[in-house]
Amino acid sequence: MSIRIFIWVGHPSAQSLSHGMADAYQVAAEAEGAEIRRMHLNDMSFDPDLTYGFKQRKPLEPCLETWRENIVWSNHLCWAYPYWWGSMPAKMKGVIDRAYLPGFAMRYHEKGPWWDKLLTGRSADMLITADSPAWYDRLVYGRPGRNQAENLVLKYAGIKPVRALHVGAVKQARPEKIKHWLKQAGERGRVAGRRVIGA
Repeated sequence: MSIRIFIWVGHPSAQSLSHGMADAYQVAAEAEGAEIRRMHLNDMSFDPDLTYGFKQRKPLEPCLETWRENIVWSNHLCWAYPYWWGSMPAKMKGVIDRAYLPGFAMRYHEKGPWWDKLLTGRSADMLITADSPAWYDRLVYGRPGRNQAENLVLKYAGIKPVRALHVGAVKQARPEKIKHWLKQAGERGRVAGRRVIGA
């Protein structure tokens, strides 16, 4: 069975390098036979505030329901987004705050600090753009934003392995460098698309 990939572009703007990398990823994955669903953060309208924490639930807006449905449908996720102030954009984090909740992503045990991971059986790619080189983020800051998304969001719910393509510095990049990054994103999509589920 062909792999089912849910691509989520987490850039608040309608046009960005994140969109371009997602395009390259999608084209390559589809060429290998993958089924694709895709959503753009800039098309999502919702209240990003988890007002009551986990004590009281707010009804999910239709786009958040669809986002969750696409995760359940998928075997593999691809998140393409920019690295702002050491993390993902606030609106992207708002989707996770509102929709990636206990009962969907994880189930906490009544006694003790442990939890059940409810999204196991899925893997993920992250396509991250930044205005500083990936090596600088790793050596100077310890990759805080990448660790957050990879370990405290995706793997926390059982999604693994997670592979990251972290590119930068975008603001100084020449066209040939951007072309190279798009090619790398396409190669990630090609690898994901080749996977066969249930074989």
